[in-house]
Amino acid sequence: MPPETFDIGGDLTVNRLGFGAMRVCGPDIVGAPDDEANARQVLRDAVDHGVDFIDTADAYGPGTSERLIGETLALDGAVDDGRDRVDAEDVVVATKAGLLRNGDGDWLRHGAPDYIRNQVLASRDRLRVDTIDCYQYHAPDEDVPFEEAVTAFGELKDDGFVRHVGLSNVTVDQLMTARDHVEVATVQNQYNVADRRDEDVLAACEAHGIGFMPYFPVGAGSLGALAEPLDVVAANHDASRYQVALAWLLHHSDVTLPIPGTSDRDHLAENVAAATLELAESEVARLDRVA
Repeated sequence: MPPETFDIGGDLTVNRLGFGAMRVCGPDIVGAPDDEANARQVLRDAVDHGVDFIDTADAYGPGTSERLIGETLALDGAVDDGRDRVDAEDVVVATKAGLLRNGDGDWLRHGAPDYIRNQVLASRDRLRVDTIDCYQYHAPDEDVPFEEAVTAFGELKDDGFVRHVGLSNVTVDQLMTARDHVEVATVQNQYNVADRRDEDVLAACEAHGIGFMPYFPVGAGSLGALAEPLDVVAANHDASRYQVALAWLLHHSDVTLPIPGTSDRDHLAENVAAATLELAESEVARLDRVA
């Protein structure tokens, strides 16, 4: 079996299969969910299932995902504030800044240092924490020098607003440039068994002990030509193709931190169960070959 945990930044030990909190928002990741009570219960269920690593972003909603997390999970352990909050002091939350949403729901890159410094205050307030565990640059902004944006994140760490700095949607060159300015704890790029375009970024993370958070870890439900071989492996384990896709990520590299997201409680339980699938070396090799 692959290792069950990973030390983010060398000091935050988490179970490797986390939860992506993008889907607790409304349709198209805009506004509040239709059923906030259900969204809160999904977050509680995640903690109950042993998930202790949650990924979110200020752009999800925008602000909705962070707000629901802060209102539902007592990340600082303070559960005596009159709200029905779950003690989640041991839960690590990674959030992001650097993307805006417009009225059409478009994702707009905005990495201006002053904006990042303002957003960290808003995220801390919504999450109800003094220090954000991991603060990630959501996407490089072509209109802002990359070094300036990354340096701003490093300064937030120096000032105690964030514990660790992460990156998202970056190349190997950008990762190496960022490491010249700040210690990088995580990288979050699109990656799954059917989409390995960023294998070189994963390899760089492995070389430097950086956590790699693959988003769209089951290809948003579309795994193309991999569906059939995944189903063959799944039949050996009485599992679904999506559970096998998650298990493959955990077996493929010791630094991967998959963050499958959902707004459905049963789907959440299925995702978490994927961490217990022990794939044979031959099964992993078969999936490696057919990519």
